[in-house]
Amino acid sequence: MGIYVILTRRETQHHCLQSGAGTPRAVRTDLAEGPNDQGNELFKAGNYLKAAALYTQAIKADPSNATLYSNRSAAFLNLVKLNKALVDAETTIKLNPLWDKGYFRKGCVLEAMERYDDAVIAFRESLQHNPQSKEVANKIKRLTQLAKDKKRTQERQNMRSKVDMSKFLEPLKSELDQKFGTKQCSEEIFSFIVDIMEAAVKSWHESSKVDARVIFLFDKEKARPNDPAPIVNVDKAFESPDTVTSCASFLRQYAVDTFSKAACLVVPKSIISFPQVWKGQGSRKWKHGQTDGFFVQFESSVLRKLWFISSSTEKGLTLCRNPEALDLDAHAVLPPLFR
Repeated sequence: MGIYVILTRRETQHHCLQSGAGTPRAVRTDLAEGPNDQGNELFKAGNYLKAAALYTQAIKADPSNATLYSNRSAAFLNLVKLNKALVDAETTIKLNPLWDKGYFRKGCVLEAMERYDDAVIAFRESLQHNPQSKEVANKIKRLTQLAKDKKRTQERQNMRSKVDMSKFLEPLKSELDQKFGTKQCSEEIFSFIVDIMEAAVKSWHESSKVDARVIFLFDKEKARPNDPAPIVNVDKAFESPDTVTSCASFLRQYAVDTFSKAACLVVPKSIISFPQVWKGQGSRKWKHGQTDGFFVQFESSVLRKLWFISSSTEKGLTLCRNPEALDLDAHAVLPPLFR
């Protein structure tokens, strides 16, 4: 199969018969030229639908003309018929693999599909056949950066949607086993912490906030039908030293009354007026700057833990960072709730 080149009208008049064709190439070119020229005028006027129809008519008359497929690809692209535009671009390349325009058309379609990595490959092919094209060189530079940005955005979205705190809390398992004695009890506690932390992270991702509350883990063997809910809202607890002390006293009694095994505090940093645990200096120095986020404090009679989960906003997406374990002596939000 020969390589087809783009010929002028005068050149096609002397072109020989194409293998297997019943109509001389010159005649086919003449039959296609009228619809193609009309299509070009309509394309320039922004009437892409009629332009595409005329290019199709021209293709029927001269189906081996790469220029016609290139033109129709451009029309389909403007009509946002991207799959059809891509097929025509591929056909253009197949008919004339040495012509830069086919690769250019393909790159433009892939760019519209937001397949930036593939578009860069196509534009690089185009540049090989037309090294002087500044337009293509600029597209390669811009799309390379867009591809990086898209990949990073996808990574952030994956992190937002696939919240898995268990892998970050895995080192806690051995300590829970030692402190709580039985595997069943330690696994229950571990799941309790993971579930609360994951729910808080998902809430933060959705709304950039979490409700200030303490969630209790009741002893199932001692639970009673009329027991209160395992959640206590504490949004007013951190206004002053007095409110913190009063809240802690209430929560301690609540834990006793409900036969609770453990509890978890979740509170956004932004609502804490006291204690401002990030104000310490020296050995108590806060290492997270002005970063926004929330605290998760685990309480039980045998083990206490504290984490800070910071957040950032990148390109409009709120993203929680990995939990950071904190020194309870320096940064405890609430005093001990279990004796």
